[in-house]
Amino acid sequence: MTEPFPFIDVQGGPAQRGRQYGQQARERIERSVALYSGRLDALGLSRADLERLVAEIAPVCSHFGDAIVEEMHGIADGAGVSFEDIVLINARTEIVARARLETAPDGQPDGCTGVIVLPHRSASGRLIHAQNWDWLTACSETAIVMRVTPGNGPRYLTFTEAGGVARSGLNEAGIAITANYLECDRDYSQPGIPLPFIRRAVLEEQHLAYALKAVATTPKACSNNMMVSCSTAGRTDGFGIDFECAPDEAWQLMPDDGLLVHANHWIGPVARTKIIETGFADSPDSLYRDWRVAEHLGAHRAITPDDVKTALFDGFAAPYAVCRPPRDNDAYSTVAMIVMDPGQGIIEIAPLPAINRTFTRYALEGEPEMVSN
Repeated sequence: MTEPFPFIDVQGGPAQRGRQYGQQARERIERSVALYSGRLDALGLSRADLERLVAEIAPVCSHFGDAIVEEMHGIADGAGVSFEDIVLINARTEIVARARLETAPDGQPDGCTGVIVLPHRSASGRLIHAQNWDWLTACSETAIVMRVTPGNGPRYLTFTEAGGVARSGLNEAGIAITANYLECDRDYSQPGIPLPFIRRAVLEEQHLAYALKAVATTPKACSNNMMVSCSTAGRTDGFGIDFECAPDEAWQLMPDDGLLVHANHWIGPVARTKIIETGFADSPDSLYRDWRVAEHLGAHRAITPDDVKTALFDGFAAPYAVCRPPRDNDAYSTVAMIVMDPGQGIIEIAPLPAINRTFTRYALEGEPEMVSN
């Protein structure tokens, strides 16, 4: 059986949380460091090159305040690695992807297929927010789930690579976020805030409006698609929106008949008139992945979490499918399937779902538990 992602529980101020995180996730953080250091090595970049790239990014790291930098120092101290290593994990898109474009332009970016089901299309009347995360298969051994109880602000859950400050997740205000890779001709033309910091800012917000502002207005170095939702316990309403983000501009996509589905190509008509799509060479399968998921879900008027899982398990055109299997001759696969109930504060996650259909349920309250699909 594929082992579930480890659960890390931290609390307190930034430095305290960081040290707790580093200590609890030390082994996986070391694997993350080795993974991305190895990718830099493969691109012919030295430790000095990493330090130079981190120095270029460092001035923007405190965009949302110094606390996140303090926390990253704490993570490094707790895990016994360098601060530069933790920045590399958090800014791996900005550092590794940019270095790849400069030195070896042919490659494979993150995949991902994301879904939001609004309450009026949900059988339970509760919003569903889900994603397949496609990336390096090795990340099945580096990812974690972390519950954070900060000194102030909402408690939140996040699924992330070990050493990262956030990726997908939800908070106790009912706000949730997932993100998908995009590419365009404006990428790396300006400095920007590392993407995990933006996702983390969303999870730290008490109010949806400010979460949306963090996504839409924060300058980025590269494109990204971010899906944000909000639903609170005891209510049968909710909201979902998709932001197709270029480095300097963001365009919104609203749900169609209660559904939002997005993969790794630009969809919005305004965005497509203003940017040049550059991601097809890396993710041509994106064109049918979101279509397949939408077709599955469109067949149901009252959608259940199991319906969402079935859609995300889709194997059409394998191995380049919605649910991509790990293969010996391919470094990439669907690393995790993440299905969230933001109103209940629950995330169910299955590692390597193409070969494993056992989910672990993580919650804002209580301990993780195994659930079968």
